[in-house]
Amino acid sequence: MAITGVLAQATVTDLDAAEEWYTAFFDRPPDARPMDGLLEWHLGGDATGVQVWAEPDRAGRSSVVLQVDDLDAHAARLAEAGLTDATPQSATSSRILQVADPDGNRLVLTGT
Repeated sequence: MAITGVLAQATVTDLDAAEEWYTAFFDRPPDARPMDGLLEWHLGGDATGVQVWAEPDRAGRSSVVLQVDDLDAHAARLAEAGLTDATPQSATSSRILQVADPDGNRLVLTGT
């Protein structure tokens, strides 16, 4: 079996509110709406990215880790968009920035 992609998923209570927040987070609208209740942002082809799924009973229990090219620039853009006031912090082998969406899902940006 060859794995050719991965889609991380965050579950949310309100898809419209989540679409607004994730559009600001990714700085662009979703790339796909494969079915009712599901949004996708593609990050390297159609099979790699983040799905945002409306599932109120499970909302807020997701974690997504995204490696970025310039952590400080991403942190500044997210702060400017009003999504976080956190600053990058040192981790064992890199630096990270933890951000929570309105449902409490954790998005961790990692980079140098």
